[in-house]
Parts: sequence; structure tokens; C-alpha cells
Amino acid sequence: MLGFGDSRQSRTLSYPLLVLMLTLALIITSGAVSVAAQATPTAGGSAGLTSEPFGEVDGEAVERYTLTNSSGMEVSILTYGGIVQSLMVPDRDGQMANVVLGFATVDEYVAGSPYFGCITGRYANRIARGTFMLEGKRYFLALNNGSNTLHGGVKGFDKHVWAAEDTSGTDGPAVTLRRTSPDGEEGYPGTLEVAVTYTLTEANELRIEYEATTDAPTIINLTNHSYFNLAGEGSGSIYDHELQINASTYTPTDATAIPTGELAPVAGTPFDFTQPTAIGARIRDGAEQIVLGRGYDHNFVLDRPSPDDTSMIVAARVSEPTSGRTMEVSTTEPGIQFYSGNFLDGTLVGTSGTPYRHGDGFALETQHYPDSPNQPDWPSTELRPGETYTTTTVYAFSVS
Repeated sequence: MLGFGDSRQSRTLSYPLLVLMLTLALIITSGAVSVAAQATPTAGGSAGLTSEPFGEVDGEAVERYTLTNSSGMEVSILTYGGIVQSLMVPDRDGQMANVVLGFATVDEYVAGSPYFGCITGRYANRIARGTFMLEGKRYFLALNNGSNTLHGGVKGFDKHVWAAEDTSGTDGPAVTLRRTSPDGEEGYPGTLEVAVTYTLTEANELRIEYEATTDAPTIINLTNHSYFNLAGEGSGSIYDHELQINASTYTPTDATAIPTGELAPVAGTPFDFTQPTAIGARIRDGAEQIVLGRGYDHNFVLDRPSPDDTSMIVAARVSEPTSGRTMEVSTTEPGIQFYSGNFLDGTLVGTSGTPYRHGDGFALETQHYPDSPNQPDWPSTELRPGETYTTTTVYAFSVS
């Protein structure tokens, strides 16, 4: 019988065991290093673009593209509807929070999103009775908002999966979304080729550039429909946010939210945001226009040198007092729709797991005026073959 005292036999047995143990240790150590490297969160300095699967819609795969700049600001864009699903912005202490309302899954967007974060088109906002005249011919659109057409119709741009391309460059990480809207889609004439580019700059700006061409006369009015809460998504009411809009007039509406055709002065009304004013300061005012919209849901006519001016101007500025987050909206568009989240009723649960209630988010949608095709004196939304529709909006974030 061999005992532990036989050192020669002991060395013979322990050598392969030692090799095995060293090999296992190396594998375990290497694995730990690999796992640790994968688990390291993105931090400042890790600018770039990544993509990942985000479910599917009607058998089409949906991707989520995440753009990050070197200071750690981050925006996630879905190929479904071009949705801004998350927008991480620092507060005055450098703490990051998602400042847009949205859902954690694509199925929730499909089931019943109130246009959270999406591209709206072909025509953002409303067209009265879903009809308009163009070059002597009357067109009839799909009705999806009572007797009117809203945000492109029953299946607008927000309900399609777009093709995506990494177009990052010197301005920062970027993704371009493209789709072809066929002639007759939702009743609109002409085949429309559309591209929307999201760029995240080093200056903490989210820039959105829209471009389109057509093979037949048509109308077009594109925007992004993000709902913001600068205190953080799911944090509660936005009524303490201070809002300033560069507009001396607005377009009052009838009971169906269609503009009456009047350009009314904001002075002396609850619509005067020419100086920074809390969103909730006059929202219970009882003014007829506030009552009709159950809050703010109106187009503001931006102060420009002329109706045809398309230079980039500051349209609005919003600040949240507790976090210090500030958002400045610049655009080439003639108008901006201010919506105070009037129809959020607690039935939708957001990415934080918190139900969204009345006034938990606001939208600032840069646009041509609602129902412009039926208002010939307003800036035109017509697009013809050989022309290129271009418009840009920038959401710039800072702290105060």
C-alpha cells in the first residue's frame, strides 16, 4: 500500500493535477475579466453608436440605435416610427435622467401610444375633415380624429418600420432612417422618399434633419412628437417647468382643434409665453381656448422677419427649477405646437413603471401650421417633383 510518505509517487500524481488546477484557474480568471469588461457601463468619453434588437412588428424586426457623446448624454432611437425612446440628460449635479416619456417594449407602442417620441407624417397635426385641394383636384384622407385627419392618418409614419443607416461623422454619432411612402398611402398623392437623420453633438444637442422628394405634387409636414419632462420621466407634473416661446401670435381653434384661420395676439391671454412662465400658472384660467383643449394644445406662430423666412431661430426655451435642466428648441419651421399632456389619464405605464397622468409631459412640435392646405394665406406645405423638402430642428440641453 502506498502511503503519503512516498514522495516519489506523490509527485507523480500531483503534477497533472497541478496542471489541471492552473488551467482551470486561468480559464476562470480570463472569464471573470471578460465578464467584467462586458459589464462596464458606458461612461464619459465612450462616444459612438450601437444597435440592438427591440422586438418585431408584423414580422419586421425592430432595432434600437443608441447614440452617445463623450459627456455621457445618450439618446435611443427605434426604427419603428423613428421613436425617441430614451434621452438621458445630466442635471446641474451631473446626474443623468431620461427626460422623454415612452415605453419599455415595442409591443406597448403598437398597442396604444399617444405618439410618444415618433415621426409624425405625412402631415403632422390636423387637416380639417380630412380633405384638401391641390392643383384643382380634391383629395380625401383617412379620418382618425373624429371628423379630421391627425398626424398622417390611421397608419401614419409613426406606425411603420424604417430602414436605418449609421451616418455618424464629424458632428457626432448619427443614424438616418428612410422609407418610401407609396402614392395613395392614407389618401396622400405622390410617392414620397423620406429620410430623417438624428445626430447627437458634443454640445449636448439632439439635431433632427428631415428631407423628402416626391414624384407628384403632394403636401408634407413632418415633426417629432416627443413628450418631455426635464425633472425625469415618471417624476410627476411638468406644471412647474418655466416655458418661453418666441411667438407674439397663435392660431385659435374650434371645438375639434382645427384652426379658425385667425392669427390672434397672445398678449393679455394665457398663451403669452413671451417671458418665462410656469406651464401651470394659467392652465386653470378658464379661458375658452384652454377649456376647448383641456389645457394647451395650440400652434404658436414664431416671430420671424417674414412668413417665408426659413433661417434657424430659437423657438422656445424650457427650464426645470429643481434639476436645473434646460432645453432650448431651435428650428427652421414657421410654427411650434405646444401640448401640455392633457389626455394622459393614468392608463399608460412608462419606462420607469410609473403611470402617466394629466400634465406629466409636454410636447413642443416644430411644424407648419395645422390645416395649412386649407388656409392659402399661410406658409405653404406643398411639395412638387424636382423640389426637396428640408427642415431642421435642434433640441439643445444645458443646466441653469
